[in-house]
Amino acid sequence: MQVRQALSDDILLSVEKPARYIGGEINMTIKDPSEVDIRFAMCFPDVYEVGMSHLGIQILYDMFNRRADTYCERVYSPWTDLDKIMREKKIPLFTLETQSPVKCFDFLGITLQYEMCYTNVLQILDLSGIPLLAAERGEDDPIVVGGGPCTYNPEPIADFFDFFYIGEGETAYDEILDIYKANKAAGGTRKDFLRKISHITGMYVPSLYEVTYKEDGTIASFTPTAPDVPAKIRKQVVTDLDTCVYPDKQLLPFLKVVQDRVVLELQRGCTRGCRFCQAGMIYRPTRERSVPHLREIADTLLNTTGQDEINLSSLSSSDFSGLQELVYAMIDDCKQRHVSLSLPSLRIDAFAVDVMQKVQDVNRSSITFAPEAGTQRMRNVINKGLTDEDILSGAGKAFAAGWNKVKLYFMLGLPTETDDDVKGIANLGDAIAREYYLLPKESRHGKAAVTISTSYFIAKPFTPFQWMPMISKETFLERQRLLKATVGEMRNAKSLSYHWHDAETSELEGIFARGDRKLSAVILEAYRRGCIFDAWTEHFKYEIWKEVCDEFGVSVDFYNLRERPYDEILPWDHIDIGVTRQFLYREYEKAKQEIVTPNCMKKCSGCGAAVFGCGICTKKRGKEAAEQ
Repeated sequence: MQVRQALSDDILLSVEKPARYIGGEINMTIKDPSEVDIRFAMCFPDVYEVGMSHLGIQILYDMFNRRADTYCERVYSPWTDLDKIMREKKIPLFTLETQSPVKCFDFLGITLQYEMCYTNVLQILDLSGIPLLAAERGEDDPIVVGGGPCTYNPEPIADFFDFFYIGEGETAYDEILDIYKANKAAGGTRKDFLRKISHITGMYVPSLYEVTYKEDGTIASFTPTAPDVPAKIRKQVVTDLDTCVYPDKQLLPFLKVVQDRVVLELQRGCTRGCRFCQAGMIYRPTRERSVPHLREIADTLLNTTGQDEINLSSLSSSDFSGLQELVYAMIDDCKQRHVSLSLPSLRIDAFAVDVMQKVQDVNRSSITFAPEAGTQRMRNVINKGLTDEDILSGAGKAFAAGWNKVKLYFMLGLPTETDDDVKGIANLGDAIAREYYLLPKESRHGKAAVTISTSYFIAKPFTPFQWMPMISKETFLERQRLLKATVGEMRNAKSLSYHWHDAETSELEGIFARGDRKLSAVILEAYRRGCIFDAWTEHFKYEIWKEVCDEFGVSVDFYNLRERPYDEILPWDHIDIGVTRQFLYREYEKAKQEIVTPNCMKKCSGCGAAVFGCGICTKKRGKEAAEQ
């Protein structure tokens, strides 16, 4: 099929990285649009290099295109240079596969991976010629669906979406597409379709719910507008990862992207129960892929892509029960293929020396650990499950195995944090550097390089800290300065470097993370005043956001800095992730008392995820959960 480019050569030659917009990548699906019943535009609302690195879109792209009646194509946010040209020349936003206008598709699916992409969602709709507000769309407009982790509190962007798919996408899309076809054949309207899919587990149609507020700005009620619409939306869960779809080939871009490698997903979920971590709660229960299945996927993907690196991915790779078996099985094969093996998300206390040395033989680079907090007290508060001994012992083993570069990730502003906890970050970094210099000189590989990075703690929905206040931007900056000064005072200061995250972006992210439906108007107005690519520091317009928030009465104190009472209706309370509100509040109280909860492999804590009847909850330790 001959595809005519939506952009002329003159335009392509005038913009940065024209390969972002031409499609035609290796392993791209090619179909004749006239021979399918459903056209689905799959969107990542950020620049191509970021969107092409997202495994979820690769999975759904493959899954949709296995249907003979459906053609799934891709669209990403045009960078600012092309955005300007498209507006000036009135060029509609188009997909990569057929260069077709997005507006002519049946569906526009937008993955929502982080809150700072919200104005880019409006950019996508605007450039496509789709009304920004769902209430203003007609029968000829695509159905706009949102998915991804931000849909676990979709309220700040509820006005822009026709529906949200809550949970894992492999389970219910076939049913949704079948209902769409049947509804269309019967002459049904978009409202008819949305009403029908609201009965499917995990589908949230904002227009079918009404929100009222109290005088103090908190929610008074959140109710369905019809008796057949469910009051609670329970997430979709894949119960068996070995039998669900996984792409047998991945798209290969023409330019360097953020994650330019084969991605092998080991498992979903995490057993650790860190109290700040939303992913660790919303993706429960932990479910693993079998080692034979993973080896089969890896072999297929390396054959169909020719990539020279494979990434073993999960929230906590060290907790994957078959990790050593898988690594040992893959190591020789990777050497023969001249393929690097990368193992992110490894815990410092679980890093076996023999596995480290095997991986090092293939890929020698810096090693990354995430202690999250600098003192034992603070790690108990957040339920990190690491001791100083674990950390220093693990670092010493890493150095002995040949590493000399270590990256350490921490958060500032965690609940109950004190100045001593902040200084503890510097002390821990210094102690780790000291472990390196305890090695005999002949065993060292140059100078130690310990990089300390801190981010601003953001309280997220469906975590025990969802009720807790964040610190103010001013306090965060004070703690940054304290930590920077303390790092400079350390004995091994020359081996330490300190990097920190932007405070203003994090402040706004905090508002969006726990925001309500009233924020849709704020996001819309900020977009109209020029805010897009807010996740990119060079494009973030803090002053505009501040002006708009002030005009609409959006208070940082209300959204970020206050402690919420247990009985307050939270904007996401209508969503059911399995993990119960009671469990989260117990963890909240234990955090204040600095009490550690064992991880799921040691003891079931009755979080509620056993309701899905799969993964770790069905194993020996999970029987206790089912009885609670």
